[in-house]
Amino acid sequence: MSGPGALREGREAPYGTRPSSPPLPVGLGLMALPGVYRPQADTLLLAEALDREELGPRTDALEIGTGTGALALHAAGRGARVTAVDVSWPAVVTARLNSLRRRVPLRVLHGDFAARTAGRRFDLVITNPPYVPAPGERLPSYGPRRAWDAGPDGRGVIDRICADAPALLRPGGVLLMVHSGMCGAERTLDRLAGAGLAAAITAKASVPWGPVLRSRRAWLERRGLAAESQEWEELVIIRAESE
Repeated sequence: MSGPGALREGREAPYGTRPSSPPLPVGLGLMALPGVYRPQADTLLLAEALDREELGPRTDALEIGTGTGALALHAAGRGARVTAVDVSWPAVVTARLNSLRRRVPLRVLHGDFAARTAGRRFDLVITNPPYVPAPGERLPSYGPRRAWDAGPDGRGVIDRICADAPALLRPGGVLLMVHSGMCGAERTLDRLAGAGLAAAITAKASVPWGPVLRSRRAWLERRGLAAESQEWEELVIIRAESE
């Protein structure tokens, strides 16, 4: 995801963890322009999954929805050659600046991931896509909400990634995706399997609801996406491998 904006002292994070939570090592010292998603619990969970993969100078990696570039920099720091894509110009500028500040090379592109990577295949694709269920069929086209709002079932971007993953991965290539259990981990596994990938849930974590989910409580309960008085959200890591 690429947006709820800079966290200020004493302000609650728009989504996910609170500013009082311990800082995430993967995102330490990174700057973020207003409206760019800062590393949170989902970022850390995906970074831990990334650490379980073998990376090196011959690893071509892609990050879809780079935000601050935290995960792309994490992969590049382990030797991978990383291309990062985001639809948000502030996110692209942020990731480029963080790359320069860290002196870690990244190729950061603006636009739709499928269009910007057409004809290329990767050994590793990592993504923390928008996954929060939201009223309305259309995905946001601007503003910080585009980093987390993902349509009525939270799958507006996830399903595209599942469909396009086979074309993005080399034989033996791996997709790592984090998203909420609220938008259907089994559906993701089924879609990836239907696309010919071997997919499994490899990690889970529970995080407290942030203001976005709390503001939608009644709507989420009516749709059967949340239980009454639910306060915690399950995050899952999906790992899919091309055969």
